[in-house]
Amino acid sequence: MVRKAAPQELYRLAGSYDRLRQKLLDSADENVLARPLSYWVLPADRRLPIAFLDLSIEDLLAQEIDQLMATQGVGQKKILGLLDLLNRVAESAEEQIAGHLVESHHASPADADAFDPALVSESMWSSYCDTVNLSGLAHVKLGYLAPSLQTLPTVVWHTPLDAYSRLMLAQVRRLKTHGEKRVQAIVEVFRTVHEALSTAVLHENLDLTLSPRFIPPMVAWLSGSLASPTPPCSDAVRRHVIEPLLTQIEVDLGPQVAALAGGRLRHDPHAPTVKKQAVSLGVTRARVYQLLDECADAMEVRWPEGRWLLTPLSERRDMDSSARDLVNLALNLCYPAERLAARRSGSPPPAHATRQHATAG
Repeated sequence: MVRKAAPQELYRLAGSYDRLRQKLLDSADENVLARPLSYWVLPADRRLPIAFLDLSIEDLLAQEIDQLMATQGVGQKKILGLLDLLNRVAESAEEQIAGHLVESHHASPADADAFDPALVSESMWSSYCDTVNLSGLAHVKLGYLAPSLQTLPTVVWHTPLDAYSRLMLAQVRRLKTHGEKRVQAIVEVFRTVHEALSTAVLHENLDLTLSPRFIPPMVAWLSGSLASPTPPCSDAVRRHVIEPLLTQIEVDLGPQVAALAGGRLRHDPHAPTVKKQAVSLGVTRARVYQLLDECADAMEVRWPEGRWLLTPLSERRDMDSSARDLVNLALNLCYPAERLAARRSGSPPPAHATRQHATAG
């Protein structure tokens, strides 16, 4: 049975509702008023006023508090839930007036660490999608812009953002094979793009490009090395190629894979064999090869163009053999030749495209 509010409680609820109603009617634009109340619901919300969720904000505000209270199944708790949602609507309307995107949560690093994708509402998701669509990034792959590939399922690494940017969040959740973990990882990518771009104010002759952070310095160094009459030494290759690649591999695949990759990118007599790496991890050599293959999987979505900068550098005949060997090790790990041949022929890549990294044993 729905408990009726006492006169004092009803007076307090009526006052809160009237203030919110007037605030929304004065500040909200047509788009906000036309949206259903459910647009501002978060997955963690409780005491939701189910009877009102499908009503537009405009239709809700046309009713007095006593009319809402008279609705079947609606009591004090449901009205309190309604007020919480209307407060959320009012906040988003204020942000629009201030010239921000809805729910433009320009977070500090601490806020970013505390972000919970499970608490994203349709309103917030709409803001993220608007940023993606308006910035011309809808064709970009999820894996290219993900903060880390560790949280993003491999099956959606190559999925473009526009596979989701035209959908409501509820529609994304209803997609086949899209469980909560996958949906949250997708939301995190969209939110990352939104945070990076929503505050940018560009000159008409300037543009903003998003890319994994390790790419621009590597492109600049490789381009300069290819144009320079003096070839790079092995220390320079290690500093500007090997170390950035290993850092990114750790970001995307974790410290274990990064440690394995580091062993394969050593050009010295003490570099561990695949057999020794397998023994140290307590796994088979086949498992080590599988983990090394993930490096190529990651670079295929993160930086596929890297092959075309590393290859000509490896072909410089005036480069020291130790420096050239390091470049070839990076190529063989991150851009195996077998994968390129398989892509050109349309066949799947070989099971262990990185086997050529292994020394004897």
